[in-house]
Amino acid sequence: MNAGSVIAIGEALIDRLGPLGGDPSCDLPVTDCFGGAPANVACALGRLGVNVSFISCLGNDSFGKNFKNLLIQREINISGLQQDMLRPTRVVLVRRDSYGERSFEGFEGDKGMGFADQAISREKIIRDWPLVTENAQWLVAGTIPLASEISSKAFLWCIENALHAGIKIALDLNWRPTFWRNKVSTFLEPSTKEKNQIFSILKNVSLIKLAKEEAQWFFNTTDPTQISSSFAHRPSVVVTDGSNPISWRLNNHIGKSFAITPSSVVDTTGAGDAFTAGLIYKLISVDLDQISKQFAEEIIQFGIACGSHVCKGLGAIEAQPFLDDIDNLLS
Repeated sequence: MNAGSVIAIGEALIDRLGPLGGDPSCDLPVTDCFGGAPANVACALGRLGVNVSFISCLGNDSFGKNFKNLLIQREINISGLQQDMLRPTRVVLVRRDSYGERSFEGFEGDKGMGFADQAISREKIIRDWPLVTENAQWLVAGTIPLASEISSKAFLWCIENALHAGIKIALDLNWRPTFWRNKVSTFLEPSTKEKNQIFSILKNVSLIKLAKEEAQWFFNTTDPTQISSSFAHRPSVVVTDGSNPISWRLNNHIGKSFAITPSSVVDTTGAGDAFTAGLIYKLISVDLDQISKQFAEEIIQFGIACGSHVCKGLGAIEAQPFLDDIDNLLS
């Protein structure tokens, strides 16, 4: 087990997967899977043997209780996990095409006050902070908490205090317009206001991971060096593109790495989050500013193997790999 630890913050929710080629809001069968990018990363790191703390908020419902039990099973520190008595755990409707590729269709379960993950309390985080930050080297975050007023305050407090404690921040840009607009939107591109909210935290992060279309929307380029150069502190940048090659800049090394195609793709949900977990797993044992080109390539390759493994099963968390799975895949 790595001595260092990781904090993940953000949404924990339920992905309701529709049948291949069907509509998850009305077609059967549907499959409910635990999800939410930061929860996926925390669970993947837990399975790889990393000490992880997870900060989030779940509803006081069966989904919330079962999710909490899963986190305990994965030996994740849940000192920062909150429970909302008024708001339910969010259910996301995930449409899958006949190839297993997914799109987000909207939400279910809102009783008029929104969802638990939109109400992460800053006051509770301040109280629990010493319990979640012990030996922490990295804080892994997405951008979805910024989309709601209550969670945004909690999230920004965490970013500020992590930096103050010398904890590095890895940000998965994870642009999901449905979460920001609370309805299915055909206009996918972020507005200037939405962009500015996200850019406000990017200036503090050591590592930015984003998909090709997110790179295009937010930076008008998919070149990691150009994206890195748009910030004074020159963060490391990784640009993923589904099953196509990954472009990256880690420390000052640049490269392109090819995906590992799984023998069969059941579902791509959570592949990117497993990839992120793989990167962080490797980065715990080394100083990002000291890595060689060869080790940078190893880090990306390890992440790719983690992402590939997840595509072989249903949902983001159940199919996550153990360390032995990745060693076998890479050998």
